[in-house]
Amino acid sequence: MRSTSPREAKQRDEPVAEASARLDRALGGPWLLTGHDGRLTAYVHVEGAVLRWTESAPGGPRWTGPDVLSAKDIDRLTVVQGRNRYAHLLGRRVRPRADGWTNVDVMYATQYQTGRPMTQWRSLGNPFKEIDKAVEIGVPAAAVAADGALHVCVPTGPGGVALRREDKRGRWEAWTQLQVSGGTDGPVPAATSSGLVEVLVPTRTAALRLRQPEPGGALERGHDVAVPPLPGSVTALETAPGRLTYYLTDARGTGVVAVREGGRPLPLGGNPADGRIAAVRTTVDGFDCTVLAVRGADGTVHLGVCATEGEQAGFWWTGTGMSCAGDPALAADGHGRAVLMALRADGVLVVARQEDGQGLTLGDWSRV
Repeated sequence: MRSTSPREAKQRDEPVAEASARLDRALGGPWLLTGHDGRLTAYVHVEGAVLRWTESAPGGPRWTGPDVLSAKDIDRLTVVQGRNRYAHLLGRRVRPRADGWTNVDVMYATQYQTGRPMTQWRSLGNPFKEIDKAVEIGVPAAAVAADGALHVCVPTGPGGVALRREDKRGRWEAWTQLQVSGGTDGPVPAATSSGLVEVLVPTRTAALRLRQPEPGGALERGHDVAVPPLPGSVTALETAPGRLTYYLTDARGTGVVAVREGGRPLPLGGNPADGRIAAVRTTVDGFDCTVLAVRGADGTVHLGVCATEGEQAGFWWTGTGMSCAGDPALAADGHGRAVLMALRADGVLVVARQEDGQGLTLGDWSRV
């Protein structure tokens, strides 16, 4: 049996039962990622910690965990993954000062292999040196370029966005302010397999798009999206080589909308509540399909499916009946099957997996 390293012991120093008891007060998640070896990893942010569950084997059904990863003073968290399959955890750290102000900075840690410990938390600082401006930064978001460079965005003050990224050698560049204003929600960065990074910035009347003209280049304004996204709803998915589709909830109440570069917004319907849309590509009846998951207005998980980039030919929604606190998560497991995860209101993490058969059929829900 493999012995526990000092770093693992430090990360798991909190009693698992005590941390798990706080799942009914989760601050964020779940996030569901697929590792190099095909095993899935789930993360949930609770006060002072990140809880992590790991599949015992690709395709399940057994899980180990939760491992308790320290996240002291981090009030909001984001978990992202790039083509290299590393899991990047980014957080907003808030620490009180003796003078009544608070120190706020952006923290990050990385997990390189499934089931292994993550690195220590490191600070990326703050875009502002002035304490009154520094406290106004929002929740960090990130994308990983094809070369592995991490691009971190944070909303700043009254509608701005700041970016800090790694260069080709993995060294961090300075914070820069993007040429946008009027943002009403956190920015949504995303990367394509062709090496480009994009950022979508929601506003009250539209969503502003910035895009690199070439890998590693500066972000430049592109064509805006003429749909105001509901805060926190936007998800990006690469639906063709080098092309992203953004899925968002229309703040005007018309349901989910799909948007691609050069095309008109495509209404997909549905009855989503507030919260993030989850998206994944999988094979259904031999066809490449896109699957979405949302928390519906009735408080349960709803699934939508269509042929990838074929929304105009039809988009089908179905309810699962599973209650959901927060946002559902989707990923493709080691066998390419869609896996749906949700955190119930009673603090139980549950999962359902795509089965072979006609259409998008999920197996029974099981506790992780």
